[in-house]
Amino acid sequence: MGAEVILFGDMSWSNETKIELFGHNDHRYVWRKKGDACKPKNTIPTVKHGGGSIMLWRCFAAGGTGALHKIDGIMRYENDVHILKQHLKTSVRKLNLGCKWVFQMDNKPKHTSKVVAKWLKDNKVKVLEWPSQNPDLKPIEILWAELKKRVRARRPTNLTQLHQLCQEEWAKIHPTYCGKLVESYPKHLTQVKQFKGNATEY
Repeated sequence: MGAEVILFGDMSWSNETKIELFGHNDHRYVWRKKGDACKPKNTIPTVKHGGGSIMLWRCFAAGGTGALHKIDGIMRYENDVHILKQHLKTSVRKLNLGCKWVFQMDNKPKHTSKVVAKWLKDNKVKVLEWPSQNPDLKPIEILWAELKKRVRARRPTNLTQLHQLCQEEWAKIHPTYCGKLVESYPKHLTQVKQFKGNATEY
């Protein structure tokens, strides 16, 4: 990053990921009387082929959560530009980032395409240089895990409800929580450097 000083409070992070209706790792543990384990009232029906999933793009900063956008179809660079046009600057204004904010996204090919790079340059969006495939450096992943936990607790039964609950719970995430994630970010980076890119406690 050279000699540049980045104010983490003026950064915006974005990413997209899939959220499943019925996750494979959604285990629940309960106490049952001996011999009652297999009674219908004590079991939870399973879904053989899963309940489907939705793909979401989201962004956040120290001041709170920005847009949460459902992606229809396969995510391509054209979709990326459309999402940036529609949601990035709106989120920046909502979060009061001012004019010197820095944008972070991962280095997947669709994000680094010439079309996306041109849009970012034309719109004077300053992008943080970022190593690819390093979840230890993405505070938005911690936020995403929190959202999944909240949505899972509400037990959506179909994809429409899943999307609705994601929107509701995303809007409920308090700016203080986002601020703490950003506040811990410099310590986070120091640990990653100390562990030479290997896993950290985060």
